[in-house]
Amino acid sequence: MTKVPAITFGFWVIKILATTFGETAGDSVSMSWLGETTANASTSFWQSGYLIGTAMFGSILALLVYAQIRANRFNAWLYWATIIASTTAGTTMADFATRSMGIGYPGGALVLLVAVLASLLVWRKALGTVSVSSVHEPRAELFYWITITFSQTLGTALGDWIADGSLGYLGSAVIFGSLLALIALAWFRTSINRVALFWAAFILTRPLGAVVGDFLDKPYAQGGLELSRVWATVVLGSAIAALILLVRQKAATAEAREA
Repeated sequence: MTKVPAITFGFWVIKILATTFGETAGDSVSMSWLGETTANASTSFWQSGYLIGTAMFGSILALLVYAQIRANRFNAWLYWATIIASTTAGTTMADFATRSMGIGYPGGALVLLVAVLASLLVWRKALGTVSVSSVHEPRAELFYWITITFSQTLGTALGDWIADGSLGYLGSAVIFGSLLALIALAWFRTSINRVALFWAAFILTRPLGAVVGDFLDKPYAQGGLELSRVWATVVLGSAIAALILLVRQKAATAEAREA
């Protein structure tokens, strides 16, 4: 058995909620608590709220990845805590790259896309596959979590880039939701490589969560609902916890080839 869950409908529901949680939680820390988007925001590159937030969440992520690798078997709570840490770190990391570093959304998305592809290529070259069925030994697990973290960061930059255009948050959510629906259709109706479809869907859930999270907490003037970031995070976290309790999850088998 692997130490990652089998790919089911419940998996995707929790994943989308986790990516939305990552957006609101990351913004709660970097923008609200550390004041990155307020009049008191630091002008120092090294005191950027995005950089400090990335260091905080990155440290938590590193500890959870270590715990995940050291674990003897699949643990749903540990796995989803690590996913949440990766998506929250991805939020602050993407904001730091696109805003504090000044490379903008196109530059940030391009750099992060290269990082995701490079991670997948190195993983495949080292182990011969990038399937989740290989995530049952330390090297594969490390590649898995590095790729996931890059994909979460890429998704944040991509979601912010599209949402800041004419489509807005809801229009962007429709676009990314439609792309996920097309991937699901391809999964059931075509013979396209299942591993490629899995990673495409995994990456696209992140910008969907990013634009939904922004829609919840951004001001009315920017097309959002202006809900409390903290309370949105609490509600999303509670929903994720409830689903982990209610949705029976089991580890993907090491022999599985479809994802």
